[in-house]
Amino acid sequence: MTRSSDGRRRPITSSAIGIGLATGAYGLSFGAISVASGLTTIQTQTLSLLMFTGASQFALVGVLGAGGGAIAAVLTAWLLGARNGLYALHLAPTLNLHGFRKPVAAQLTIDESTAMSIAHETTVAASRHAFWATGISVYVLWNLGTLLGALGASALGDPAVLGLDAAIPAGFLALLWPRLRDRTAWAIAAGGATVALVLTPLTRSGVPVLASALIAVLAGYRLRDRT
Repeated sequence: MTRSSDGRRRPITSSAIGIGLATGAYGLSFGAISVASGLTTIQTQTLSLLMFTGASQFALVGVLGAGGGAIAAVLTAWLLGARNGLYALHLAPTLNLHGFRKPVAAQLTIDESTAMSIAHETTVAASRHAFWATGISVYVLWNLGTLLGALGASALGDPAVLGLDAAIPAGFLALLWPRLRDRTAWAIAAGGATVALVLTPLTRSGVPVLASALIAVLAGYRLRDRT
């Protein structure tokens, strides 16, 4: 590695570590919320190690914590995590991986690593470094945050007294809000929310979320056909 290439990689690495620290702080919330929803510390940590996609993890524990069935919880998490497959299709030509590195990269293909890789697509080397640096940083610090949050919540005895159950919808609102940029997005969000409110007293936990997701998918197809 030349000195000039090292100089170009250093700011990318610094940004990746910063993203990992921020995401790790969010992992603290997940660990605590997961334990408050009824999962053990080991179960919570296993989710972060193997599933490793924040929105899907929050969805899974949210549905289970509300009394929903395992099928509804898994389907909800899968719908939210399906976007990572689309990221992989975009990144595959740039990363050009073979052997054991391919499944490792698949595990690290998340919002943050994809965004960093795309942001540095001026050169293949920079894009690859951004992906790996960000993916590894987020993976390590997200899992560390999850562990600390789960252990802290377990030490409380009854973490529900802190109102951590309210953090799950609050977290999803934080993810949704930046995407409400036009009337179409607001209309889809309002439609999904209406369906969820109507179905909540009539169906099991998790079903309203799946129905809302179906509304968003159908709206997406209609918009694609129009354009």
